Amino acid sequence: MSILLPPQLQILPASLPVEGAVNITVEDGIPIFRASQIVQQRIEALLDKQTDSSLSPEEVAELNRYEEIDDYLSFVNRTIRNLYINQPQSTDR
Repeated sequence: MSILLPPQLQILPASLPVEGAVNITVEDGIPIFRASQIVQQRIEALLDKQTDSSLSPEEVAELNRYEEIDDYLSFVNRTIRNLYINQPQSTDR
């Protein structure tokens, strides 16, 4: 059994809102953490700009930080899902 270590977050993007950056939804009884619509729109804007022209060094760093956050949220979601799946199921008698 291998132990997965969480991705390391060094710094958050300056454009990341202090409140409302992450939404929590429930899927199949499991909480799922996702970037909010505002954060997703900013990432899409950076990706569109990257396609149309080049990003500034600051924008590249910002996009990289968002990628780190995405990796971290994915890790958290996988961990929660694995804990849920691997928990002993109770049987009602």
